[in-house]
Amino acid sequence: MCYLKVAVPVPLRKSFDYLVQPNDDRDNYKLVGCRVSVPFGNRQLIGIVLAVSDDLPPEHQLKSVSAILDSKPIFNFQMMNLGKWIADYYLHPIGEVFGAMMPTALRKGVKSERSALKYLQRDFDDLSALETSLKQSKKQLQLCALLASHDLPLLEAKKQFSQSVIRGVLEKQLAVEVEKPYEALLLWQRRIDIAPALQANVEQNIAISAIDHASSFQSFLIEGVTGSGKTEVYLQVIEKIISRTKQVLILVPEIGLTPQTVKRFEQRFGPIVAAVHSGLNDSERLRIWQQASDGELGIIIGTRSSVFLPLPSLGMIIVDEEHDDSFKQQDKLKYHARDIAVYRARQLDIPLVMGSATPSLESLHNAFSKKYHHLQLTQRAANASMPVQILLDIKDQALEYGIAKGLLEKVAMQLRLGNQVLIFVHRRGYAPAILCHKCGYVESCQACDNPYTLHQVTRNIQCHRCGDIQPIPRTCKACSSTQFETFGYGTEQIEEGLKRLFPEYSSVRIDSDSTRGKGRLSDLLAQINNNDHQILIGTQILSKGHHFPNVTLAIILNVDGSLFSADFRAPEKLGQLITQLSGRAGRANKNGEVWLQTHHPSHPLLQDLVQNGFADYARSLLLERKHVGLPPYEHQILLRCEAADLSHIEEFLGFAHATIVQFTKLKLIGPLPCAIEKKQARFRMMLIAQSASRVYLQRAMQSALDVLHTHRLASRVRWSVDVAPSDFS
Repeated sequence: MCYLKVAVPVPLRKSFDYLVQPNDDRDNYKLVGCRVSVPFGNRQLIGIVLAVSDDLPPEHQLKSVSAILDSKPIFNFQMMNLGKWIADYYLHPIGEVFGAMMPTALRKGVKSERSALKYLQRDFDDLSALETSLKQSKKQLQLCALLASHDLPLLEAKKQFSQSVIRGVLEKQLAVEVEKPYEALLLWQRRIDIAPALQANVEQNIAISAIDHASSFQSFLIEGVTGSGKTEVYLQVIEKIISRTKQVLILVPEIGLTPQTVKRFEQRFGPIVAAVHSGLNDSERLRIWQQASDGELGIIIGTRSSVFLPLPSLGMIIVDEEHDDSFKQQDKLKYHARDIAVYRARQLDIPLVMGSATPSLESLHNAFSKKYHHLQLTQRAANASMPVQILLDIKDQALEYGIAKGLLEKVAMQLRLGNQVLIFVHRRGYAPAILCHKCGYVESCQACDNPYTLHQVTRNIQCHRCGDIQPIPRTCKACSSTQFETFGYGTEQIEEGLKRLFPEYSSVRIDSDSTRGKGRLSDLLAQINNNDHQILIGTQILSKGHHFPNVTLAIILNVDGSLFSADFRAPEKLGQLITQLSGRAGRANKNGEVWLQTHHPSHPLLQDLVQNGFADYARSLLLERKHVGLPPYEHQILLRCEAADLSHIEEFLGFAHATIVQFTKLKLIGPLPCAIEKKQARFRMMLIAQSASRVYLQRAMQSALDVLHTHRLASRVRWSVDVAPSDFS
């Protein structure tokens, strides 16, 4: 008998011991990294074996492992070390860490080994004899022509032919379904089909050369203005990596928002590219995980969770748009994919490339500290000019659908010239609030103390915090009046107004409502690039690196919201948003203008951004952060707590404050309400610990967490730890 240390997916910061029966056919010491099913209370849970020992602990009556689920480890030595580092760094239960590193199917106990595959096999002798009988069914004849030369995997057949075509061939008994044992696909190195590269300019060549010469771990930050050709740099350095038979992992904020980028990689490198994103189901995610693990994929493009993919011959990691907030997971394991990518590249001793037109202040600080090799692309590719940014003072100006009349004239002029116009609005929906015109009562979600947003398209009101949906009220709850007014503007209202003002031009709305559904955003972007729509109205989705060659005018409504925010990161996010949106204008051979509507045109932040550009603006913000002792010059860990009873939060965070304050080198901020004080009928508060020493902060908070678990309310309130927080809501 021996026992296993198992990481079980429960919110406890420790592993658990289980007995394992001896087996002459199995080396128990090779179980490290395998999944096991274990009893935990009255449940059966799936955990990961951390260690094996022959020295049984005498003080416990150990339970036995129920089942060993894998014939070989699903996590190798490096991935096991990565999981342990994540648990230590993010102060998170190790069982939940390994759970997050697995595809959902593996967490549910699905076999990790590849199962038999279904194939279509021909059931005819002579293809020429079918040409007459299938004369009216050309697609079926095409499928039979493929089957005449080789059996076709059913998954591949479904990619090329509709279900009705496949069903028709089967019903006519021209083919049969057969199962074959899994055989690895042809090595990806033999399936490369590289298209010719574009001609790089001087700055691109300098960046490519610097990265190509990195034979071991080195972090590169490419700071390139929008449209400067960062993607072409990625493509050319990747070509060198795959020529050495090494895999490449590319992290992007959200593949659904950047289909053009994925398409460029597929066009350049052929069928060795796979995309991992939120639109995949559990089976599809598992299949890509298996293909990556077996070395069948050369290039993997994925969102933040792709940083956990097991890649046996990984040669480079690329983090595109490294500043984007979507790389930070905001629930459960609150990790940042960029930071894990840095650790993983160092662990594997391979180059890491990060790129952005608006780098995060953390990455810029690392570049200035010589931790990252700083590469700059200051010119747009193909000699395209940078758009002109102009502040428009809208004080005392008449606005029509939130847009100044002078700007509406500019919109009309650009449309007459055959160009496209982009309008950015912060909020989706029709209006962010609906109120009674008689008594002023605002329709609000009682669970969140938050005004409902009116959605005219779906004819309801919605709480954008908890998702609650109600019918549009007919009478006021306070005075029974039927007179309602809307307050503020959303994308739906702007779209409706512009259709009235410019009925001869087509408008399209791009937000999370209009792009819901598989492939919907890709279809809309294709329509925009085909010039089917001339007026583009949308939220931040429009800022995500899209290439709109016909957009010559961009208008940003209400840029003032972030100027007076309590969040110290708000100015940074504002500068990134404005710069990214500006990058959508004037990308081809047309000049672009960006107009920023504001009530505070003389505000120093706006003046600095418009007059000097984001690069100077970001350096000013860094200097300000340094003077006041904020990240990245100091480090933060946030303790967030929520409960239905506010007194429980106050008591628990009071105890936390008294515990942490004993570490004299820490600064404490709070307890204080979160930016969103109430959500789903639960109050929310936070406590922030800060220090100039990351190591001291980590150790102090680890010690404090051990004490916090002993408090009587520790299991009655919902609390979590967020290392290097980026969101205080």
